[in-house]
Amino acid sequence: MSVREDQFVRGLSHYICEHPDEQMALMPVYDAARDHAQRGTCTHGRRCPLVTTGAVVVDERNRVLSLRHEGAFTVAEAEPEDQDDSLGGAALHLLAEAVGIRQVWTEPDSDGPFLIVVTRAGQHRYGPRLRIGFRYLFRAHSGAVAPMVIETGAAAWMPLGEIGIPSVRDRLHDHPAGVT
Repeated sequence: MSVREDQFVRGLSHYICEHPDEQMALMPVYDAARDHAQRGTCTHGRRCPLVTTGAVVVDERNRVLSLRHEGAFTVAEAEPEDQDDSLGGAALHLLAEAVGIRQVWTEPDSDGPFLIVVTRAGQHRYGPRLRIGFRYLFRAHSGAVAPMVIETGAAAWMPLGEIGIPSVRDRLHDHPAGVT
């Protein structure tokens, strides 16, 4: 089973309800996703937004798991694969594949994405389409990442202030779970 358009619509709806101040920026994406779900196909000439999913993992010391990519640290992000059955599941699959993480959990009542990032074409590495990044928040103990991954520098637990992605840093700083 793969992630379906109606799951995108539900994720966007949940997020817009939680963050009404972002509604205007997300409505074109919501409308396109709803159109896909209703028609069951793309009628936009393959110019539809590209959907990615990502995992933001915070440990018991409120540090954020960051992966080394192209000489810098970033959060895990990828397009959902055919075997993924949900966006959150795709984020977990990515984590397991990238760093061998074990035993992560979500905050109570946090089923939907904690951040959705819209990036215009030309401002990301995924090509000429608008990119919609669904970010899911997970908790894990610092020992949940395979030690070899940390030792080789492929990943690191970073203090919130050192996270180089302002949208993630700001959302975590303002998060009700008290990530500081």
